[in-house]
Amino acid sequence: MHRHAGLTLGVASLVGTTVGCLVLWKLFNRRRQLCTSVDQKDLCTALTTEDQSSEHNVRPHLERSSVFSVEKILQAEVKIVTRAEEWETVWPLLQRDLDEYPVLGMDCEWVSVDGRTNPISLLQMASHSGLCVLVRLPRLVSTGCNIPKTLVALLANNSVLKVGVGCWDDASKLMNDYCLSVRGIVDIRYLAMRQRRDIFQNSLSLKSLSETILCYPLDKSFQLRCSNWDAEEFTQDQVFYAARDAQVSIALFLQLLGFFSSDLPKPWELFLGKCQGLIDIPFKGKGVVNGDVNFVPKPKKEEPVEQSNTNSQGDPRRHKKKPLGVGYSVRKSPLYDNCFLHAPDGQPLCTCDRKKAQWYLDKGIGDLISSDPFVVRLRFEPSGRPESSVDYYLTVKENLCVVCGKRESYIRKNIVPHEYRRHFPIQMKDHNSHDVLLLCTSCHAVSNYYDNSFKQQLAVEFSAPIGCEEGVRMLEDPVRRQVRSAARALLNASKLPENRREELLSELRAFYSTAEISEEMLKEAANLETRIFNETYTPHGLKVVQCFARGGLKSLMELEKRWRQHFLDKMAPKFLPQQWSVDHNHSKLIKKYGEDLPIQLG
Repeated sequence: MHRHAGLTLGVASLVGTTVGCLVLWKLFNRRRQLCTSVDQKDLCTALTTEDQSSEHNVRPHLERSSVFSVEKILQAEVKIVTRAEEWETVWPLLQRDLDEYPVLGMDCEWVSVDGRTNPISLLQMASHSGLCVLVRLPRLVSTGCNIPKTLVALLANNSVLKVGVGCWDDASKLMNDYCLSVRGIVDIRYLAMRQRRDIFQNSLSLKSLSETILCYPLDKSFQLRCSNWDAEEFTQDQVFYAARDAQVSIALFLQLLGFFSSDLPKPWELFLGKCQGLIDIPFKGKGVVNGDVNFVPKPKKEEPVEQSNTNSQGDPRRHKKKPLGVGYSVRKSPLYDNCFLHAPDGQPLCTCDRKKAQWYLDKGIGDLISSDPFVVRLRFEPSGRPESSVDYYLTVKENLCVVCGKRESYIRKNIVPHEYRRHFPIQMKDHNSHDVLLLCTSCHAVSNYYDNSFKQQLAVEFSAPIGCEEGVRMLEDPVRRQVRSAARALLNASKLPENRREELLSELRAFYSTAEISEEMLKEAANLETRIFNETYTPHGLKVVQCFARGGLKSLMELEKRWRQHFLDKMAPKFLPQQWSVDHNHSKLIKKYGEDLPIQLG
């Protein structure tokens, strides 16, 4: 009797415990859904504050202000850009917001077909006010025009932050697909781990961060994520989805930095300081080290990229893992020292740098005439003298960006790219510093974009392809590859059917022109080099120069002039040195060598 009573009591306890757990689970689940069951266009009224340590000190009216501000971002206007004229209409609105807070939420969408990704279909950008611009890049390019200069400059401008989840990968793909350099990147995931101690690495998706920090659910359904972003017209759901990604990115950034925690506007420098060490750093999934959420990922050592005008950079598909234009190595010293060299009779010859002027003094073939400005008079008769006192090489040049006038973070820019200039005859290589100018990093990236477009134009015009099958130095020989594959199969597959084994041996006999295949020949064939030198290969730059060289010296000057005019047309420089000209040195070369000069390419 006691056994039955105990058993009954045990079963009752177990049932009671189970029911109690179910009730508690339902209460917990219901409470959890209070924040996530809101409509897509509304926010939960309980937004998370900037830092858990200050949660208990937040005043009610500040919390209401936060709700209103984030809600305003998510309900702001959305503009779709498919043509350059539409961008010119939207740009002033975006620029007005950037003048106040230079930061953009950024994201990209593209289509994948059979496991291969197409070029980016849509670039989404949202300002701090929530204004969202959806740029359909393929439509801009397909019209035959370049991407607007202001858009190229905006992406390349490192003083405007581009924030989002995975924005480094988006930036790399923009470079690969459109030669667009994106700088000033901040991955929100690093910022979230630095600012919030309750964020874990397994909940760092944009959807998770939005729900955790903003209490705002994002629709990341497969149907929307993988919808046709190349469609003729977007559906309302597509527009809403694309805009939300960019708007939520900027809202997360501002919320994490305490943008909404005060009714008074805060200086931008305060927010920028909280991003120290996180700008232009690819996300590696490491933000917490030994419990330290303030760990700053060590930036990669920047590789010097003085200019991006080689063949491989002309075709961005060649280096998908190396986003170009992101890590410029700026000059550590001025380019122009504006020292003067004088002839023995005192006639000014040219300006030069301090190192060259000092060399004449150290060799004892020059005398110091003045220290400020630094003037050296030569003790020998120079090989040539300037034709007039207004010669380009006599002008004093300022160390600033010739396009925008910026006086810091500048680098050299070859107006005629080296891949063409290196093949010019020696007569046209002498004194070519005229075509080396200073550009700031942003203008340099913009100029490279337009240079790549012009190279593609020359490639079509002169049948000088860049990075395609006809233009590779080494080609894969299908016959040698098949022989190598057959030899490896015979060596490694011991149970081949007799008829298949005979087929493979026949291929080897035909290749070596012999009736018997020895073990040594099999091993040699298994390590056969399958790539062969392409004798018809001609680099793009050399082929273009060869085409112009057929017309003689004047024709080659035309190529030089076209590149100089291209720079003027696309960049509209406002601070060019005096006497800089698209016809520089041309009349002097004709006068000295004549139009019939035999052209010997370098």
